[in-house]
Amino acid sequence: MIMIRKRNGFALIDLIFTIGIIGVLCTIALPRLLLAKQSAGAASAIGALRAINSAQLTFALTCGAGFYAPSLTSLGTLPVGSNAAFLTGSLTTADTVDRANYTITMSAVPFAGAPGSCNGLAGGAAGAGFKAGADPDDPANNHRFFATNANGMIFEDTATLVAAMPEVGEPAAGHVLK
Repeated sequence: MIMIRKRNGFALIDLIFTIGIIGVLCTIALPRLLLAKQSAGAASAIGALRAINSAQLTFALTCGAGFYAPSLTSLGTLPVGSNAAFLTGSLTTADTVDRANYTITMSAVPFAGAPGSCNGLAGGAAGAGFKAGADPDDPANNHRFFATNANGMIFEDTATLVAAMPEVGEPAAGHVLK
């Protein structure tokens, strides 16, 4: 009598082969996934700097008498009689914000002759210009640094631009994003 074995499942070799193929596919896909994550973080940082530029321009024209807000939190303060701040809450929770693997900062040197603003900023606290930057949380693996200032252009470099960025004008390093 001949016994025929029934196949009701996978053999161990089938399982090892399937796991090996999945491993090879993961090895190929993981670096691309990390690059996509970095690109998404850079796009988010650029978007945040554009939002800061827009908020600063609106603040200067409508509330600051031509002067700029000194911090991210001051852009998040509601103007008297308004129900909307100049910048969204996700960027105004602190003066340094972490967003999409980037650290976003903004500052303005106080100008003594600046008047008080419509959102309660004291006289002499607003700046004649401002600068904002977005540095990656992991600069060893992400070499895209961004910054902007009162000129409204966003600059990119392979090293931090925040310290070297003037409040008005072009920095000594970096190039303009187009």
